[in-house]
Amino acid sequence: ALEAPQPAWAPGRLPPHVSRCPRLAGAMRLGPGPAALGLLLLCAAAAGAGKAEELHYPQGEHRGDYDRDTLLGVQEEVDEYVKLGHEEQEKRLRSIIKKIDLDSDGFLTESELSSWIQMSFKHYAMQEAKQQFVEYDKNNDGSVTWDEYNIQMYDHVIDFDENTALDDAEEESFRQLHLKDKKRFEKANQDADPALNLEEFIAFEHPEEVYYMTEFVIQEALEEHDKNGDGFVSLEEFLGDYRRDPTANEDPEWILVEKDRFVNDYDKDNDGRLDPQELLSWVVPNNQGIAQEEALHLIDEMDLDGDKKLSEEEILENQDLFLTSEATDYGRQLHDDYFYHDEL
Repeated sequence: ALEAPQPAWAPGRLPPHVSRCPRLAGAMRLGPGPAALGLLLLCAAAAGAGKAEELHYPQGEHRGDYDRDTLLGVQEEVDEYVKLGHEEQEKRLRSIIKKIDLDSDGFLTESELSSWIQMSFKHYAMQEAKQQFVEYDKNNDGSVTWDEYNIQMYDHVIDFDENTALDDAEEESFRQLHLKDKKRFEKANQDADPALNLEEFIAFEHPEEVYYMTEFVIQEALEEHDKNGDGFVSLEEFLGDYRRDPTANEDPEWILVEKDRFVNDYDKDNDGRLDPQELLSWVVPNNQGIAQEEALHLIDEMDLDGDKKLSEEEILENQDLFLTSEATDYGRQLHDDYFYHDEL
């Protein structure tokens, strides 16, 4: 059975890393059924984000060995890393440093590091989508049909009536979730062929990365959270079904955290509600913030002369730290010629 960690979230309200993954959010609402399990597998990485953050920064202190463990988690990866000698590591690292240095001035700034990390995030997301495309394309015809998507996800084709609600609450939640997936699948399709080619499949799996899907992402979020239909999401709507315990003196900590996020992170114009663009910053993972945080961390740890930027010498002096950071995807980029090859 799936048990929610306490006090990560309360009934009717999902934690931030879950709410940003619509299929996972729906699965958590479904409960411990087989359909929910299938949906949870889609976004397991997102669900584990909170726990990973605790392990990565216990008591707020950065653990470099956790990064290395993440990179070298299985024996095959350990063996591959050992095979790469020190000289070859340094050669590839120098090549990566040159690519990060956009203005070729010999220094890496916060902006350059952040841009590189964001590019790395997107690259691996696209690589993962391409691998999934091959798995979903059952007949190897270069496209994925809605039936093929269902077979890969659930082992059989599922077809719900859009206009008929189900009596069972869990089944109805799954029906709604499945219909949303179908709607996103159809929106990602841009030609007369009902199946998705690779580019369309990427838009389906990562709508936040594709411009023509932005309006759909916003509209889907409004349909779920804008209960009064005014085109905005208020704080009350943002908090979902939460109601304060009348016997409690104050809100639980998770509510205080969510209120702080609403006020300080999302409601940019301080009008007490989220407009469509502000809503987008909530429902779409903010890789920019993560990248900026990691860039600042690297500069803080490796900047030996206090000029707020990194030279090649400073990076090589702290090579182990750089190779256990998101700047090299925990060293993964040294094994991916997309990053260290002369032509990027």
